[in-house]
Amino acid sequence: MSKPKIATVWLGGCSGCHMSLLDLDERLVEMAKAATLTASPITDIKEPPEVDVVLVEGAVCNTENLAVLRKVRERAKILVAFGDCACFGNIPTMRNFFALEDVLQRGYVDTESTATGEVPRSAELPELLEKVQPLSYYVKVDANLPGCPPSAEAIWFAITELLAGRKPVAGGSLLRYD
Repeated sequence: MSKPKIATVWLGGCSGCHMSLLDLDERLVEMAKAATLTASPITDIKEPPEVDVVLVEGAVCNTENLAVLRKVRERAKILVAFGDCACFGNIPTMRNFFALEDVLQRGYVDTESTATGEVPRSAELPELLEKVQPLSYYVKVDANLPGCPPSAEAIWFAITELLAGRKPVAGGSLLRYD
């Protein structure tokens, strides 16, 4: 029997959830014995494979985030919203309080460190969505792993529960907001 396949994806966020994943330390070896990590931001695989579980970090901020999210949802049996940005939108949704063009103007033109004073426009750049949204706005989420970032212990709990065929429901000391 083959091992379950796990992937991770990073959308609009800070990568703190993936840093916490690395904080599993020696438990990463245990995870590798129980499952195959097929893709992650570390492996830089551009086309997400079919997997049993995908942990998705970050909110949906642009057209590329949305396309990746829909693709991994289609290819994963279980999709986990990984961290507060994925679960609730968190810090990236602060952009929603302002008009999109005002945000671009401030970020690229009015900012004190601006060199060129132009908003970059190119067909190669993903288009920003009008509003930043959590994953559940666009796709079915099977489990939530909140935290900013979730602790290594909460991540380990979720992974071991998923590998045992159970939906993780973290509580108590696994949910901390320091």
